[in-house]
Amino acid sequence: MSIRNLDALFSPTTIALIGASNRPGSVGAVLARNLFDAGFEGPILTVNPRERAIRSALNYHTVSELPLAPDLAIIATPPDTVPGLIRELGERGCRAAVVITAGFGEGEHADGQVLKQAMLDAAKPYLMRIVGPNCLGVLAPHRGINASFAHIMPQKGNVAFVTQSGAVATSILDWASARGVGFSHVVSLGSMSDVDFGDMLDYLALDPKTHSILLYVEAITEARKFLSAARKASRNKPVVVVKAGRSDAGAKAALSHTGALAGADAVYDAAFRRAGMLRVNTLDELFQAAGTLATGIHVKGDRLAILTNGGGIGVLAVDELAEMQGRLAELSEATLARLDSVLPPTWSHANPVDILGDAPGERYTSALEALLNEKEADAILVMNCPTAVADSLDAAQAVVDTLGSQRPAVLTCWLGEGAPAKARHLFAAQKIPTYETPEQAIRAFWHLSSYWRNQQTLMETPPPISTDGTIDKASANAIIDQVLKDERNVLTEPEASAILSAYGIPTVPAIAVHTPEEASEAATQLGFPVVLKILSRDISHKSDSGGVQLNLASPGAVAQAAEDMLATLRQVAPEARLDGFNVQPMIRRPGAHELILGVAEDSVFGPIIMFGQGGTAVELIGDRVVGLPPLNPLLAQEMIQATRISRLLRGYRDRPAADLEAISLTLIKLSQLISDLDRVVELDINPLLADATGVIALDARIVVRADREGRPPFAIRPYPQQLEQTIETRIGQHYSLRPIRPEDEGALVDMLRHSTSDDVRLRFFAAIRRFDHAFAARLTQIDYDREMAFIAMPQGKQEIVGVVRLSADPDKEKAEFAIMVRSDMKGTGLGYRLMQQMIDYARENGLQQVFADVLRENHAMREMAKEFGFVVQSTKDEADTVMIVLNL
Repeated sequence: MSIRNLDALFSPTTIALIGASNRPGSVGAVLARNLFDAGFEGPILTVNPRERAIRSALNYHTVSELPLAPDLAIIATPPDTVPGLIRELGERGCRAAVVITAGFGEGEHADGQVLKQAMLDAAKPYLMRIVGPNCLGVLAPHRGINASFAHIMPQKGNVAFVTQSGAVATSILDWASARGVGFSHVVSLGSMSDVDFGDMLDYLALDPKTHSILLYVEAITEARKFLSAARKASRNKPVVVVKAGRSDAGAKAALSHTGALAGADAVYDAAFRRAGMLRVNTLDELFQAAGTLATGIHVKGDRLAILTNGGGIGVLAVDELAEMQGRLAELSEATLARLDSVLPPTWSHANPVDILGDAPGERYTSALEALLNEKEADAILVMNCPTAVADSLDAAQAVVDTLGSQRPAVLTCWLGEGAPAKARHLFAAQKIPTYETPEQAIRAFWHLSSYWRNQQTLMETPPPISTDGTIDKASANAIIDQVLKDERNVLTEPEASAILSAYGIPTVPAIAVHTPEEASEAATQLGFPVVLKILSRDISHKSDSGGVQLNLASPGAVAQAAEDMLATLRQVAPEARLDGFNVQPMIRRPGAHELILGVAEDSVFGPIIMFGQGGTAVELIGDRVVGLPPLNPLLAQEMIQATRISRLLRGYRDRPAADLEAISLTLIKLSQLISDLDRVVELDINPLLADATGVIALDARIVVRADREGRPPFAIRPYPQQLEQTIETRIGQHYSLRPIRPEDEGALVDMLRHSTSDDVRLRFFAAIRRFDHAFAARLTQIDYDREMAFIAMPQGKQEIVGVVRLSADPDKEKAEFAIMVRSDMKGTGLGYRLMQQMIDYARENGLQQVFADVLRENHAMREMAKEFGFVVQSTKDEADTVMIVLNL
């Protein structure tokens, strides 16, 4: 349901507490105390059947007695009473509830699950939103709301914290209170029966008081909604997440390597990375990230300058920076000269800038001023260790005075316990990030740098995909049809290779035979040496069962190897059905790397793709990365670079670099394969040989299913190729119409540049003269789940002459549209045809209303909208814009 009625959670006019109590120490009493003491300016109504007053406020015995309809209800009553209370509150007009009570199916207890469904059923007719059950509650300090049983009311701030764990929420509140960190919202989601992480990200992405978002995640529900919301939020503000349960114990048993190796945590990691979120590993890191983000500083790179009064702590910081793969800034000659002029002759003359243990505040000021002007430094870490000959507080005050009201990317680290305590309080009061150890400070810098890098990746424009052949989807489906007709779900190696070939992935030619004699003849036909493999629908990994023999150099050797295989398999796998042998030429590519590529399904995030170092020891090596399809060249390259073997693939010593473009293209083809062939469950290519000449798949395994509906959906909706079409305008002109792609950025900018400044102003409500990458990326890198943009191109040309765009709200009920036709194409009827396309698409996707803000002077747009049945909503006469609305 997403953000509908979430305003009632955080901006209610009236709050009701059901289950309020005067009994000391009870949850009802703590909730009442927190609500009344938080500073909420509206009415707080309490309900308890046995009390006359709660905290000196008149109490009501039932919901029906309440004199006002509450926007928000807090419920802390026995679980069997909750469904009825929800229904009664909904009838009164209540729009949101926080259910503190536990007992709704935690641990999959059947009775609780029935109660939870009854609660949701009671809320549904009234579109009532529910946080919980089994949660700590919600806090909105800017509105004076503490609807929780937390022990602390946080300060007002700009950090939002959303967690599934109430214990983690109270821990971070305690940590923040000691450090002066404030929050815009703190939300304990509990069992997430209704409101989940996706809903909160959608809401907080648009909240002006929230500048950064922290998440404590145990599990994600509705992956597509979560990723859509996370990508949207991450483009606007930092989103930091810590995920509980990092071990591979959750990996499912699977027939393929990919299914077995792609543990749950690796998939979550891929999802967080794809959404542009910053993942940290521990609560300590999350707390540190909270403090860093609360200061509001940003960095634009990974180059760090270090200013210190101790050489040893400077070295520790450099070591940690190297461990994090960050870089020391190279100080310019101008900066070195300025430092020389203000520092003692014995300073370090390099980065780290060691200004010596006797450095007073004035020396910190002089050095920091020089470094602030250094363009080669993306951030500055200022450190201090206590000495008997200098005052740590004096040094801290010098840093504060030097920065003044500015907030450049400066972090501080004052080491020790007693001596630097006042300095840290001074930094905290000025919202200058401060840390107790060099390791903490470097990690904080890396968080900021990683967030910047994530934003760059999120907005990067991929190059066009170059394929080296056409995809034969029909042939691949025909193979799967035959396999399922044979009542099998595992393809033989020849069948799997044929499907790879249908998608342009190079494979080894092979001949399938039934007997050792036929294997010998096939080997002679192919030429020696050859590889012999067993064919069996019951053996997943042939080499583990003695089912692979390499480098056979004669007919006799092939026949003998086949006989030996049969004998071995009768011992190790007596129940396995033997279908024969597969004979292939022995591929000799000295120096080639063995890789593994695969596809599997995750129960939460749907189809996933794995890449890493392959071979028979793939499980032991453990060098792999998981990505979410669909892939483009940039995402494929990012997957490759995330592995250790990528360093070898780039070449070393006398070994040339492998064809990285061919590896990347193979990953993209796998992404297309899994998008096209919805009956493929698992797929392995192991090994894929890669060297300077290209790639070739030596072995492949594919598992399929008969039920097309059994596959979980893609977490990120693939490019909707089925929407590509040819359209005709009213005057008979034909155009190619398709959804926009990220690589259309250049063509879109070209269209805007070839339009008049007046037409651009009418479209964007501003006189835009510079169409930079960030501007264009937001128009071309869209979420096909909530957004759609169709581009019109003259047939046979790669130029855009018209665009219509639709952006739905998270509830997918209403959508805002925008349309533009290149200036020289106006009056051809293209705008009318694009408008019709937009309306048809909106109807087909269940939208109830489309609307747009239009400049009052844009008479052509208003006239066209009128022809389609749009009406103008009432607006102020002096307003520059009007809203046009079409109910579908």
